[in-house]
Amino acid sequence: MKDISIGLVTPAAIGRRWLDAFKRVAPHLKVLLNDEITDPGAIELLLVWKHQKGVLAPFENVKLLYSLGAGVDHLLADPDLPKNVPICRIVDPLLSFSMSNYIIYAVLEFQRRMDKYRKDQQTGTWDHYAPPERTIHIGVLGLGYLGQDAACKLTGLGFDVSGYSLSPKNIPNINCYHGAQLDSFLTAVNVLVCTVPYTKKTHALLNQSLFNKLPKGSYLINVARGKVQVASDILAALDSGQLAGAFLDVFETEPLPSDSPFWQHPKVNITPHIASITNPEAGVQQIMANWQRLQQRKPLDNQVNLQKGY
Repeated sequence: MKDISIGLVTPAAIGRRWLDAFKRVAPHLKVLLNDEITDPGAIELLLVWKHQKGVLAPFENVKLLYSLGAGVDHLLADPDLPKNVPICRIVDPLLSFSMSNYIIYAVLEFQRRMDKYRKDQQTGTWDHYAPPERTIHIGVLGLGYLGQDAACKLTGLGFDVSGYSLSPKNIPNINCYHGAQLDSFLTAVNVLVCTVPYTKKTHALLNQSLFNKLPKGSYLINVARGKVQVASDILAALDSGQLAGAFLDVFETEPLPSDSPFWQHPKVNITPHIASITNPEAGVQQIMANWQRLQQRKPLDNQVNLQKGY
């Protein structure tokens, strides 16, 4: 592979992990991080995550733009996004492994009533006779790469699983809904797992109107994006009993503000956006393989459809 100019524009702590991965996987390549990029016009391959608005404008000769994660909403919202440049995202088997494990854990937390047994331990209560499991019907909202993986693994564990996507899907042993069937999907499930990408269509999707279509006492798991949910509507649904609880990994503002009611809410489990983290070494291998495809004028893997927004 001929020498190429690679730029990383990302928070420094994340960038250093990627620099280390490049040194291990492709030590012959020189990768510049943030302020080390003194000549943006020379960068051909640009890798971006959580960048500040305006920093992309000087990168006039980029041939391939990469999001260092599964999401691309941070890129598509930038008015300085380079025109006519292919954009790709990382699709990592380890990413789906971690995401599905997180979702399974969150499902089991609710299904096996672990919140009750933690409280019983604190009060010294030995309650052998209360039903130890809830009857649940899981709905995966968003059947992309990550959503499908989680849905199939939950099915493999014996759970009743439905899924919803904009376009028709045919997945063995999963009840698939699509398009105008969203309401029918929602009424059929009482554990809602949200894995949709963030787009204009999914902005504030998890709101009071949607919650009211679920059976009363449903459970919410959101591992998508914070802007997909409306925090005030989640809190209202929890307080009214429409939602029995929520397991949230993403928030409208991150880090989650210290005064957020979510921190102390007895029906909420929160984690700091760690459901799945891209493995940099696997990511570097994907990026370099796609760069080769670009040079050979072959179709790119995991290229973003700008019309769909993912």
